[in-house]
Amino acid sequence: MDKLFLLDAYALIYRAYYAFIRTPRINSKGLNTSAILGFCNTLNEIINKEHPTHIGVAFDHGKTFRHEAFPEYKAQREETPEDIKLSVPIIKELLAAFNIPIFQCDGFEADDVIGTLATKAGAMGIETYMLTPDKDYGQLVTENVFIYRPRHGGGYDIIGAGQIEEKYGIKSPAQVIDLLALMGDKADNFPGCPGVGEKTAVKLINDFNSVEELISRSEEVKGKLREKIEAAADDIRMSKFLATIRTDVPIELNLDSLRLVEPDKEKLSSLFAELEFKTLADKFLNKGEKKQKTDNIQLSLFEEFPTSGKDESENSILASLKNSPHDYKLVDTQEKLTELYDFLRTKEILSLDTETTSTSAVDAELVGLSFSVEENKAFYVPIPSNREDALKILSFLKPLYENPATLKVGQNIKYDYEVLMNYGIRLQGRMFDTMLAHYIIQPELRHNMDYMAEVYLKYQTIHIEELIGPKGKGQKSMRDLDPSEVYEYAAEDADITLRLKNVLEPKLKEIGGEHLFWDIEMPLVPVLADMEMNGVCLDTKALADTAKVFNERMSTLEARIYEQAGEQFNISSPKQVGDILFGKMQIMDKPKKTKTGQYVTNEEVLQSLRSKAPIIDDILAYRGLKKLLGTYVEALPKLVNKRTGRIHTSFNQAVTATGRLSSSDPNLQNIPVRDDDGKEIRKCFIPEPGCLFFSADYSQIELRIMAHLSEDQNMMEAFRSGHDIHTATAAKIYHEELADVTPAQRKKAKQANFGIIYGITTFGLAQRMGIDNKEARQLIDDYFRTFPKVGEYMETAKRMARAKGYAETLFKRRRYLQDINSKNATVRGFAERNAINAPIQGSEADIIKVAMIRIHKRFADEGIRSKMILQVHDELNFSVYPEEKEQVEKIVREEMEKAYILNVPLVADAGWGSNWLEAH
Repeated sequence: MDKLFLLDAYALIYRAYYAFIRTPRINSKGLNTSAILGFCNTLNEIINKEHPTHIGVAFDHGKTFRHEAFPEYKAQREETPEDIKLSVPIIKELLAAFNIPIFQCDGFEADDVIGTLATKAGAMGIETYMLTPDKDYGQLVTENVFIYRPRHGGGYDIIGAGQIEEKYGIKSPAQVIDLLALMGDKADNFPGCPGVGEKTAVKLINDFNSVEELISRSEEVKGKLREKIEAAADDIRMSKFLATIRTDVPIELNLDSLRLVEPDKEKLSSLFAELEFKTLADKFLNKGEKKQKTDNIQLSLFEEFPTSGKDESENSILASLKNSPHDYKLVDTQEKLTELYDFLRTKEILSLDTETTSTSAVDAELVGLSFSVEENKAFYVPIPSNREDALKILSFLKPLYENPATLKVGQNIKYDYEVLMNYGIRLQGRMFDTMLAHYIIQPELRHNMDYMAEVYLKYQTIHIEELIGPKGKGQKSMRDLDPSEVYEYAAEDADITLRLKNVLEPKLKEIGGEHLFWDIEMPLVPVLADMEMNGVCLDTKALADTAKVFNERMSTLEARIYEQAGEQFNISSPKQVGDILFGKMQIMDKPKKTKTGQYVTNEEVLQSLRSKAPIIDDILAYRGLKKLLGTYVEALPKLVNKRTGRIHTSFNQAVTATGRLSSSDPNLQNIPVRDDDGKEIRKCFIPEPGCLFFSADYSQIELRIMAHLSEDQNMMEAFRSGHDIHTATAAKIYHEELADVTPAQRKKAKQANFGIIYGITTFGLAQRMGIDNKEARQLIDDYFRTFPKVGEYMETAKRMARAKGYAETLFKRRRYLQDINSKNATVRGFAERNAINAPIQGSEADIIKVAMIRIHKRFADEGIRSKMILQVHDELNFSVYPEEKEQVEKIVREEMEKAYILNVPLVADAGWGSNWLEAH
C-alpha cells in the first residue's frame, strides 16, 4: 500500500536548531550544523521506522497572500537566525542528493503546499502523513490524512480525525479553523476575539458550528461576550482567512516524482564528509554492507610493505586502510618482541594504545598493546589471557612505559594509564593526549579519534563493530579473535593518534593553549587516574535504611494524595496528574497545555501552584523521593564494584564546554545538597576503614572571580574585609548597617548575587525569588548601583566576545560563541550570557584543577597516605588517616588558597566527619 510523508521543512529545521541551542553542533570549519543534523536525523528515522513509499518536503517561499491581506501577519517574529539561513541551502542540497523532491510556491506557505498535496493524495485513498509540530494542520486531517507530530523528548504521535475531535471537543477537524479564528494566534500574530480562550471558543463553535454563524447570530450570545464578538467581527473574519490552510495551490501531485528511491550515494557521501557527519554517513550509505576481516599474515617484524599486504582482489576492512600506505606489524614471538623493545627504547616519542576486555579500567584485562613512533608505521603485541604470562610481557616492556625521557602520546590516555596500573606500570614522563589537545582547541566539537581522523587527516578508521559485530547476543569480544584478525585495527589506533598529535600540537600553539594543556590538563590526568582507581567507599546499609524510610514516606504521601484526589491514579504519570489537578479538581482556570493537548505538570508549574491546594506539595514531595530512590538510593549499591567493594566513577575532562570536570557511571556531581532528603545521600559516602572524611570547598569562588574580573571596589572591599558577601551586599542595597540586615534581606541579596552575575533577566529573578517583576527590576537596578563595575564588566565581556568570537578564562581557555553577533535576539542573548558565564565558571574550573595537581604532588612528596577521592565543582573530598589530619588540612587549604592570586582572597572552608554529609 502506498504511504506518503510530507515534511514541513522550516518547522522541523527550527525545532532541530533550538533543540541544540545549549549544546550546538559546530564542525571544524565553524559551521553550526545543528539544524542540518536534526533534520537529517528526522529523515533517517522516518525512512527506517515508517518505510514510506513516497516522500516530499515543502518550504516557505517569500511573502505570501497572507502578508498582502494582513501586513502584521508574523510581523512580531524575530529575524531568522543566521545559522538557519546558512543551513537551508545545504539541506536542499542534501534533499537533492537523497532524490527527495522539494515543493515551494510563490505567494504560499509550506502549510498550503502540504495542504494541497495531502488533500489530493487523501482523496486518491493514499495514506498520507504530514510531518510537523504545527497545531494548525489539524484542520487538514481526514480519513486518509494524518498529522505525524514530533513529541517533546522523542518519538512521534499519529493524530487522526478522532484525536483532533477528542482533543478540542469539536465535531470535525475542519472546525480547527474556527477555533483559531476566535482564539487568535500569537505565533502568527493574528488577533482573533479578545478575551476568548480555548474553552470559550470550543463552546461557541459547538453552539454555532462556525464563526460566520456565530457573527450572524451574535444576539443569541449573552452579556459582555456578545459585545466582544460584535466589536471584533472583522478581526474574527480576517483571522479565519489567515488561519485557513489553502488546498488549491497551483501545484501538481506527481506520485512518480514523490516515490522514495535510492539516493545519489556519491553526492551524499561528499556532502556528509564536508559536514563531518560520519555517523549519518554510516546510517545512510553503509546499510547492509558486509565488512570483511583481515586475513592471516605472517611477516618478519621489519619487512616493508606498501599497503595492507593483501592481494587487491581481497577486500580489506575499509578502503581508507586498503588505499593508504601503511606498515603495521604483528609482534607475536619473543624474538620479535625483543627486536621491538630495542627499536622503541631509543625513541623520544612513543604513541601507545591498549586493547582490553572492558571499558571500565578497573576491571579491564589487556588483550594487546600498540605502539607507533613514525607516521604510517605501527606494531601490535598480543597479550595472553593467562595473567602470569601477561605479566611477563608487561614486565619486559615496563621500562618503555616508565622511561621519564620519552613523551607518551595517547587518545584518552587516562584510560591506558589506568589499565597499565593494573599490571604494575605507571606511565612516566610528559604525556600528550590528543583528546585533551582537541578539547582545548575546539571545546564544543567531538573529540573521539574517528571524528578527528576524518576531519584533520581525511582518513576513515576501522570500526570495532567490523571485528566483533554489532551490539547484542552474538557480539564477540576482542579476546575471541585471533591476533591476526585484530592487529591492523589496533596498530591503526596508535598510528592515527601519533598523526593527530602532529596536527594538533601546532594548533595548540596558534591559540595560546600550551600553558593550559601542558601545565593543567595533562598533569591532571594521573591525579584523576588515582582517584578513579582508588574509588569511593559506600555505606550500603545506610542506603538500605534510607530506602526503607523513603518508601514508607512515599506510601504515606500516596495515601494522602489519593484521599485528596478522591481516587487512585498513577502519580508518576504527568498526564494523569494533569487530569486530576486541572481536569477533575480544576485548581486553576487556564492551565498550560503541551502542543499535544496534555496539561503541563512539570516542577516549575507545580511550584507556582503550591498555594492553590495541599495536594501539590504532596505530589512534589512524592516525585522528589521517587527520583532520589531511582537515581541514587537504589541505583548506587548496584554500581559497587564486586572486586574492590567501592564505587569507581569516571571524571571526564573533555565534556563540558566551560572546562569543568564532569563525572559519569555514576554521576556524583549532581547529588542534591539543598534539601534534607538529598543530603541523606551524602551521608552514605564514607572514608576508607580507619579513616576520617575531610571536605574542603571554595567559599563563594564565583563571586570572588567576578570581583577580580570587574575590579569593583565595593565588591572587593566586602571580600577583603572578611564580611559575609551576601550580608554585605544586602547592607549596601538596602542601606542598612551589617548588624541590622535581616535573614530575608540576606536571602534576596544572595539570590541577586548569583543570579545577576550570570545575566539573569528581570522575569527570571522574579520567578526565582517569588516576587513581582517590579521588585525584581528594582533589585537589579539597586545591585548595579551598588556594584557599578560589575555591570561595566558584563558589557565589556559581551563587547570583547563580539569582537573576538569567543570568551576566555583567566588561564586563556576559550569558549567559542558562534551566535554572539546574531540578529536574532533570543539566540544572541544566549551567547551573551555565555560570554559573561564562561570566564567565571571556566576560571573556577581551572583554579580547582591547579589545586588538585598541587595537592596530589604535595601528598606524594611528603609521603602522605591519605587520598583525594572526589571532586564536585568547587569542592574536594578526602579519605584521611587520623595521624595525618593536621598535615592534610594544612596542605589542602594552602594549595587551594594559593592556586591563583586574585585581587581578593581565595578562601577554602573545610570540615571533618565520619561521612560526606558530616564533613560538608
